Amino acid sequence: MTEPSQAASPGIRVDWWCGRLEGLLVRESRKTLSHLQKLFQYPACEGMGPDTVVYRVRWWEPVPANLEGGLFWGLTEIESGQVGDEYFMTHGHFHAKRDRAEYYGTIQGSGMLILMNEKRETRLEEMLPGSLHYIPGGIAHRVANTGVAPLSFWACWPSDAGHDYATIDANGFSARLKNRNGRPTLVPEE
Repeated sequence: MTEPSQAASPGIRVDWWCGRLEGLLVRESRKTLSHLQKLFQYPACEGMGPDTVVYRVRWWEPVPANLEGGLFWGLTEIESGQVGDEYFMTHGHFHAKRDRAEYYGTIQGSGMLILMNEKRETRLEEMLPGSLHYIPGGIAHRVANTGVAPLSFWACWPSDAGHDYATIDANGFSARLKNRNGRPTLVPEE
């Protein structure tokens, strides 16, 4: 009788309930107001410096980037805050390979998933703990924190999807999510 083999552990640990992703192979990115200032319609408010953290992303790449058939796993945490009447939000992107889809699963907090198709039609999906969101290929996506606490969500996407931030930098989204009398409201660009 042979002993069962034990595969080497990748050293990744997931805490599903609080939204932690840890390990030697976990990568991290942090975006501040200085990185994102061009996304907001108006300059940052008094008391918020350029180093104010808007969001953090931690992700695991168990296969090389651009490998067809692989998957990446990540966690995004967006701080609560506003620049003018716009909520703190992620940069937003299309996938470089437009036909690649993605999943988001909300852990804690509240927010809105902002989706825009290639015709620049924009819509919202509410993000609350336990909500699962399928983002089809060809759809630009960004997330805004509309609550008073950090918003955390899991993401799973194809390793060959890539990110097209340049299209969003050049054209933005066709609508902005703004705080109107305490309610998140999608306002078309003028």
